[in-house]
Amino acid sequence: MGKEREWRAWPLVATAALGYSASVLHVYALGPYIQPIQQDFGWTRAQVVSGITIANVLVALLCVPLGLVVDRYGPRVVGLVGVALVTCAFASLGTASGSTGNWIALWSLLAGGALLVQSPVWTRAVASRFLTSRGLAFALTLSGASVGSAIFPIMGAWLIARFGWRMAFLAQGVIWLVLLAPILLCWFRERAPVRASRGVSTTAGVGFAEGLRSPVFLKLLVAGGLFAFCTVGVLVHLVPILGDAGFAPVVAAAIASVAGISAIVGRLLAGVLLDRLPPHLVGAAAFLLACIAFGLLALPSGMIGVLVAAALVGLTLGAEVDVIAYLAAGHFGLKRFASLFGGLVAALALGAAFGPLVAGMVFDRGGTYLGFLLGSLVAMLAAALIMVSVGTPRPSAGRDA
Repeated sequence: MGKEREWRAWPLVATAALGYSASVLHVYALGPYIQPIQQDFGWTRAQVVSGITIANVLVALLCVPLGLVVDRYGPRVVGLVGVALVTCAFASLGTASGSTGNWIALWSLLAGGALLVQSPVWTRAVASRFLTSRGLAFALTLSGASVGSAIFPIMGAWLIARFGWRMAFLAQGVIWLVLLAPILLCWFRERAPVRASRGVSTTAGVGFAEGLRSPVFLKLLVAGGLFAFCTVGVLVHLVPILGDAGFAPVVAAAIASVAGISAIVGRLLAGVLLDRLPPHLVGAAAFLLACIAFGLLALPSGMIGVLVAAALVGLTLGAEVDVIAYLAAGHFGLKRFASLFGGLVAALALGAAFGPLVAGMVFDRGGTYLGFLLGSLVAMLAAALIMVSVGTPRPSAGRDA
């Protein structure tokens, strides 16, 4: 299938990107809400962000079953229901009473919606229509999370400043639902399985059990988990980190949004590089950029330093999930892509679940994020070495026997 023919399906890529943005609403929007909730309820920062841990642990436990459902029934209905549920659940966080039980219940509801909008839903549909330009198509699809990380902190800070944090939760959730629902209804559809050019089938590949036993799967699992633990942990707390450094809340949110903007650049750059360079080396390079970012945040570096750090975190965030998705499709094919990628997303979800929690605990204990930043730097160096060892996909992956 030629590139020009593939890109006739660009509305699907754009729609999938918008749908995927809903998967990070509860993660990247929470930063501006942390301090107001802490002040009103007298909670620690770890208590506030424990909701992310609850949601992402449940997502991690159910990501593989999600992939099996998507492989069997297709992504359209799953994505539509998920977007409606996650945005409404996010809006309901404004009803929090201040009790731990209530907070857990609200985030458990949100977890159900977050599960149904994970990347296997959107990438499965896009992979069915792209082969030659799959790297760029994945990059554009997954840039939805980058768009969200750029928009959600500023949007939340603006709404909180004008309406308070309770009404801000409601407004932010409703606005995103009203934006996404009609677009998804019109343009989010998977292509029916067909045999593509060059002997590649859109449903060929290894079985689920065979993929799980692969050393490549284990390496991607560990590298992805470390990546999410470190980068999401830092990004969720970036507004408070900057606030503790003396930046005003709106300024801190604006700086944090730089990570989202650079993540878009990172995804597009990664997409281009993945179609031209060894994908495991692209991933390793992205990890090293994060190491530089964490070093800058750990040191007193002023406005320029924190802007550069935010940009580098975004570049890493933009590239790495694309790399993992690309390597999974390349090594395992599409036969059980959603199921196997769902397992890798489970590792990402667990990392994202505990990274913000541990970062908050580190701060609550010592009054500084320094220990978390330095530990993340070391962990990302280790993850870069793991990524190098993954190697390039087998040329025969995804082909019919």
